[in-house]
Amino acid sequence: MLSPEPFDPHASAQERILNCAHQLFYQNGIRATGVDKIIAGAGVTKVTFYRHFPAKNALVLAFLRRRHQRWMQGFSQTLADALRQETLADALPHALESWFSQPDFRGCAFINAATELADTQPEALSLVVEHKCAMRDEIARHLPPHAGNRADVIAMLVDGAIVQVQMGKSVEQTVRQLRDGLAALLAPETNRAT
Repeated sequence: MLSPEPFDPHASAQERILNCAHQLFYQNGIRATGVDKIIAGAGVTKVTFYRHFPAKNALVLAFLRRRHQRWMQGFSQTLADALRQETLADALPHALESWFSQPDFRGCAFINAATELADTQPEALSLVVEHKCAMRDEIARHLPPHAGNRADVIAMLVDGAIVQVQMGKSVEQTVRQLRDGLAALLAPETNRAT
């Protein structure tokens, strides 16, 4: 769903910095990744780095914007592909399973950023909220108009599944439980117990 961008030594300095930060922030954490490590990984000088990103906070915002764009594009496409053959209750867990199974999976970059940054960078938290709303809206696009708040509930289930896998719960068990929860939530009203 979201594959790492290969290092391109011919990319612009700004792109190399952003690509390196994307990889290091996601794999090691935002706070654990210093500017010097990004500079070394991108193969740029400090002057070049600060010309493009006057502070680490600016780079964090650029990272979150890029991650949002790439993740949403991959999520939307993977979900749409799965929906060609499956119901939403099966397609959504299927789409997430492909991401959970990637060797570099380290949870949701936005949940991680919210946890790491807490209230120290309000602009970043705004991007986290925007990302989570966009994910919910993408899910809502595939629900019937009368679904009420089910998109919100499904988004919470998805976030819970992400955290469970990040904490070490097996992908198979998490996906199965997510699928069961979605099937119950999305069952037609006539099949629900009253």
